Amino acid sequence: QVQLVESGGGLVQAGGSLRLSCEVSDGTSVGYGLGWFRQPPGKEREAVASISWSGAQLLYTDSVKGRFTISEDDAKNTVYLEMNALKPEDTAVYYCALQSERFTPVTLSHHDFGSWGRGTQVVVSS
Repeated sequence: QVQLVESGGGLVQAGGSLRLSCEVSDGTSVGYGLGWFRQPPGKEREAVASISWSGAQLLYTDSVKGRFTISEDDAKNTVYLEMNALKPEDTAVYYCALQSERFTPVTLSHHDFGSWGRGTQVVVSS
């Protein structure tokens, strides 16, 4: 069974940067899109960014455009989320997820993602 393990979260001051990593076990990310989602304290889960199986399609939610970058290293079966110019409102548990269907366009809908990691906490202080 596929497993996704996030890392890289932590406490950072506003304006700082963090890089999150998500390793997908067993090489089963081949042909599947990957996404990052987050759940701020007391709020619903929301999409952050996603990358298609080919790496050619990148999607970002408006609030992170220009600040966050999603990328992947197929050789390492790892997807990254580079987060710059962090704001207190970026505080959340960040989850990575694997798209349910293979070789399909990626989306920002959590309904399209079937496998999830346990999350990594990001806290941005003001």
